[in-house]
Amino acid sequence: MGDSRLIQGRYRLLDLIGRGGMGEVWRARDESLGRHVAVKCLKPLGPNHDHAFTRVLRERFRREARVAAALQHRGITVVHDFGESDGVLYLVMELLDGRNLSQLLEDNKQHPLPVADVMEIAEQVAAALAYCHEQGIVHRDLKPANIVRLRDGTVKICDFGIARLGHDIGFTSRLTGTGIAMGTPHYMSPEQIGGDGVDHRSDLYSFGCVLYEIATGVPPFDLDDAWAVLVGHRDTPPRPPREHRAELPEYLERVVLDLLAKEPAQRPDDARELARRISAHRAAPAYVPAGAATGPAPGGPAGADRLPSWTRGMTTGHKATGTGLRATPADPSAGLSGEWIARPATGPVIEEPAP
Repeated sequence: MGDSRLIQGRYRLLDLIGRGGMGEVWRARDESLGRHVAVKCLKPLGPNHDHAFTRVLRERFRREARVAAALQHRGITVVHDFGESDGVLYLVMELLDGRNLSQLLEDNKQHPLPVADVMEIAEQVAAALAYCHEQGIVHRDLKPANIVRLRDGTVKICDFGIARLGHDIGFTSRLTGTGIAMGTPHYMSPEQIGGDGVDHRSDLYSFGCVLYEIATGVPPFDLDDAWAVLVGHRDTPPRPPREHRAELPEYLERVVLDLLAKEPAQRPDDARELARRISAHRAAPAYVPAGAATGPAPGGPAGADRLPSWTRGMTTGHKATGTGLRATPADPSAGLSGEWIARPATGPVIEEPAP
């Protein structure tokens, strides 16, 4: 794609913003409305690629457009247009002027973010998640790279490539295959790992992982071995955040640990409740919870023999604040699920194409 490429006689591609395994994102100009936008393009695949896999990728791309376009909230990236030009599927979105949370941690030399910033981000993301869930949509791949903080302080959730529509389970099955877990290892819920039913509470667990990382500088299970990471999520109580960073408020630690409960029923009921709780804490910083949860530091992969078969031979990918395993091969579908940034990947999405 050259700089002068004009899509549908309207969107002029200007600068390449980022590249994923299957596509690219460009800064572009909408010639009709005279504004700058982001254009996400799915690159056409050659004849040597599996046709079924190609079909799944194209369905996922269309799905992202459909899901994101249905959402109207200040905390969710706006989709303006979708179509196909010369065999290339494209998605036109608002151009975000900011940094994702993974980049913010890198900008901060991999140190945690200020507590005030963590709480502000937490409240905004909780409100956006509440809206998504109330529309029957589960994101399923919430991670630092998929949350962007704009220069004006607004926080937005992006990338709905593997989101699930509550009323569209059959379509989801065609995209993922029955029982196939999807997500990024450092941010996956126990039920995602087990291939169990996933609902809005899985997003809450992933959100807890994100808050843990931006508050402490490390993910809950900071391990390079994928097997140990998965077992940690499923079986091991996370190390309390204040053991990493003593100055964190006790109420913030309590919120994070509640989100990281292994059983979905033990997490907050919904993101709306979570948003109200965070707002109340911010308004009353002297709040002290009834008690602080404790648990052993994450250990080795005990009980790993009970992990599902799809985990065998898997690698962790790159967490937001570490180098991870540099030898990890790129997942060919990663371009549809969070790799739209000009930086090293934060972790592949685990999936198997539908047969």
